Amino acid sequence: MDSSRFVHRRKPDIPVIGPRAPDKKQHIQEVNLKERHLFVLKKLLKRSQIGFLLKELTGIAKILNICAEKVTDHPEYQPIFCEALDICRLPFLKEKSSDELNYAQDVIEFLSHMGCLMRVSDAEVRQHIVESVKSFYSSVAPKLLPDGTEGLTKTKPRTFHSENRFSRLALRLQPTSPGYRLQLLERSDLAQTLLLSMAALENQPGIKLLLLQTLQILSSSSDMNCASILQAGGAETICLHMNQPDPNGQVLFHSSEILWNLLERGSTEVTAQLSSMECVISLKEAFLHQLINGFRHSDLQLRNDLLVITTLIAGNPNSLLIESLFAKQLVVFATFPELKSHNPLVSNLKLSYNNEDLKMKKMLLNLLVLMSKDLAALQLYKEERVLLALLMLVRPPAASPERRSASRQWSSAQQEEVQLQALATLCSLAPIMLEDYMSCQGNAVLLLLLDWCVAQDAFFGQGHSSPVAEGRGRRKAQMRHCIRVLRSVTSSGEESVNQDLCDQGTINQLLGILMQMEACPDEDDLVSLEIKSDIQLILSALCERDMHRKELFGSEGVEMAVHFLKKGSDKFYSGLGHNKLILSTVDCVWSCIVGCYTTEDYFLAKEGASLLMDLLSSSPRCVHCNVLASLLELCDNPNALSHILSWRDSRGQTAPRFLLQLWMDEEEELKVSRDQHGGIADPQRPILGVYQQEDPQLSFPANVPSAAVLELSENLRSKIYSIFCKLGFHDLPGLSRKHYVTLSVVRRYLDFKVGEVWEEVSRELGLDGVRPTTPDEEALSAVCKISEDTARTVAAEQRSILELQEKEDISEEQLMYTEIKSHWKQKELTAKSWDSYVSRTSNYEILKEVKAQREEYIESSRPKPEHEEAAVHPKELILGQVMSVERTGSSGPAGVKLTLARTSIKASGQDQAAPTTQDPEYFSTVKD
Repeated sequence: MDSSRFVHRRKPDIPVIGPRAPDKKQHIQEVNLKERHLFVLKKLLKRSQIGFLLKELTGIAKILNICAEKVTDHPEYQPIFCEALDICRLPFLKEKSSDELNYAQDVIEFLSHMGCLMRVSDAEVRQHIVESVKSFYSSVAPKLLPDGTEGLTKTKPRTFHSENRFSRLALRLQPTSPGYRLQLLERSDLAQTLLLSMAALENQPGIKLLLLQTLQILSSSSDMNCASILQAGGAETICLHMNQPDPNGQVLFHSSEILWNLLERGSTEVTAQLSSMECVISLKEAFLHQLINGFRHSDLQLRNDLLVITTLIAGNPNSLLIESLFAKQLVVFATFPELKSHNPLVSNLKLSYNNEDLKMKKMLLNLLVLMSKDLAALQLYKEERVLLALLMLVRPPAASPERRSASRQWSSAQQEEVQLQALATLCSLAPIMLEDYMSCQGNAVLLLLLDWCVAQDAFFGQGHSSPVAEGRGRRKAQMRHCIRVLRSVTSSGEESVNQDLCDQGTINQLLGILMQMEACPDEDDLVSLEIKSDIQLILSALCERDMHRKELFGSEGVEMAVHFLKKGSDKFYSGLGHNKLILSTVDCVWSCIVGCYTTEDYFLAKEGASLLMDLLSSSPRCVHCNVLASLLELCDNPNALSHILSWRDSRGQTAPRFLLQLWMDEEEELKVSRDQHGGIADPQRPILGVYQQEDPQLSFPANVPSAAVLELSENLRSKIYSIFCKLGFHDLPGLSRKHYVTLSVVRRYLDFKVGEVWEEVSRELGLDGVRPTTPDEEALSAVCKISEDTARTVAAEQRSILELQEKEDISEEQLMYTEIKSHWKQKELTAKSWDSYVSRTSNYEILKEVKAQREEYIESSRPKPEHEEAAVHPKELILGQVMSVERTGSSGPAGVKLTLARTSIKASGQDQAAPTTQDPEYFSTVKD
């Protein structure tokens, strides 16, 4: 074919669909770069199959951050990213032991960075992150093989040289200690970051549940993790997310466990976070759901856990339980099933009456006590008739047959526990809801319960404080709580309540119970002593301001008080409650006996005043104030003074002497300035203690007592002074000069105290910058000067007492010396007579010589007898012996009266006659 026949037509230009040259080149570069990234990452991960090196963690963190940025647009990074997170489960590796310390900060930053990776929206990545953190608490270091590591045997190295080099490197690496990573995790922000990531998991319930499990582990393992979670508002966040749809209930379970862990390590901050309106409503919804829909044992336990958390929130004064209407619902549940209610919450509610329901009932009753601190809750209690429900619970079974229909399914043991919890609740609520208490005849119910407690003689003397400790069927625990309730309502001071109790014969009933318990020899345990002291306090509250009730207390009550006073204070520090019993007995004397002459006289006839003095002398210092107050009030009875003055302690010490010793001990405790003899050392501050002087000089408002006034009630001196005002200051038995020195201060105590108060007034005026008028200023100065002059007068009187004492001491000393001298003189004469007798009888020549000398001397010195009778009696030598010494009113030796016995020694011519002893001859050294 001829080619010329063909006509060649030019084809039109067709546009090319595809990247232009520069874009195509850039795309190719990106693909190549991504492939290189993936290759390098795979190679890196292959090299790190046994774990990451500590020194490489900073670079690893950057690589993970790059993967997190690219994984959304480039899914190829996801497997590598997840594999890297899996390697993070393994312990970090170290080359040297010092690496753990050197790279600690890098580890902290790496762990904190792991939490930040939760920003990746990919579910699988998030799951690997959470599982990696969770594995920190269960991971075990991989075992190293003899020729390398577990990770190295999975891949074949390219060359023999690289294999040997890599094996040698692996042999040098060691995993970090098991607790190393966990310790550094506590210092990182990982727990806090994981908590904050919960908001991004709304559409990923599986990962959210896994995250809650991880947070539960973190919060249960470390206080620092809990603090980090709380710092990020963890309690509130967990509470707000725990009611999200969850068919298995695992979210609510793990959320409550996390809250429990947080409460155990920081209850105050947790309750503050959970007290918001949103959290309270969330808790209310969770509790109601579990209460109505929960039937399994685990559901009932979770319900009770939520109720415990609610109880802790109720202890916070800023909680919003009432505003959220949660409190109203809790009150309805607390009165169920005792009271019938048309509330839809309890219309279909059924209890299983198992142990979990029993715990819920007791916690609901306890919640009533905690919420009662809010006045708004009391109005709620009135509306829901809480007091009536409590009184129905505390009635003895025999007295409330109508209650059997409501509580027929509680076992006897469970019913006893509910009864005790109701009594404990009533003890707190009855004093603040007395109107409802009286309208429900609360006193009658409690007295009926008290009769039931003591009905069986076999019961008395058994039991302790709880039904578990006592054993079922014993009633001492009920009596203990019943007495507590009566004490709480009587101590409120409401006259109508106390009068109602007295009208029902409570005084005689309590006295009978008290003496019945005292008659049992075994009733000396902790619970019995508490019951006894509480009964005495109830009697004191009933009789304190009413004369007729003191008369009802009568002789039986006096016998009771005397019986307990005779026990003394030997067991004061036993730790069983004897100290409280002693104080309540003294208070019973002051409130029930003192003030009524009938009981006072009977008390004095039973030696009550002496028993109080015995208690005062043997009891610790902390009891002295109460005993002295009772003695002071008793001294208003004129018959009491003779009993006090005739009292003697075991050492023969009189009451005035003992009271003055108490005064001296008190001043020594206050460090009052005194000289070595107990006299006033500083006339300007005669009764002021060092501690009172060291107090900052402040100005007090008019309605606030000053330090000088408060001091009257803080120590014993004012009471001792008042007792001496009753006893008198003269002719007191058993006092020495030292006590008279102290008595001179006691006598002027009121004058000194008045001067001290005026001095304080003057000082406060100066502190306030107030200048009194000239007459007032002169009066103040005069009063202060009078007080100082009085102190100087007392000091002079004390010196005169001491001088007189010194003179008496000198006189007694001279008398002692005289007696000693007489004794020595007698010994000398006896010795000389004996020597003479020995010499005369042992040497005949000496005897003859002595006899001749004596006859010659006698003849030469004998005068002519004027009478015949005088010539008959020979010359005698008189020896005197002191028989007794008496003192007369005169001072010095002239006031000493000696009684001497005379013995005559006859002359030598009378040797044959037997010696005779004359009758004692008495004479006095007092000169006429």
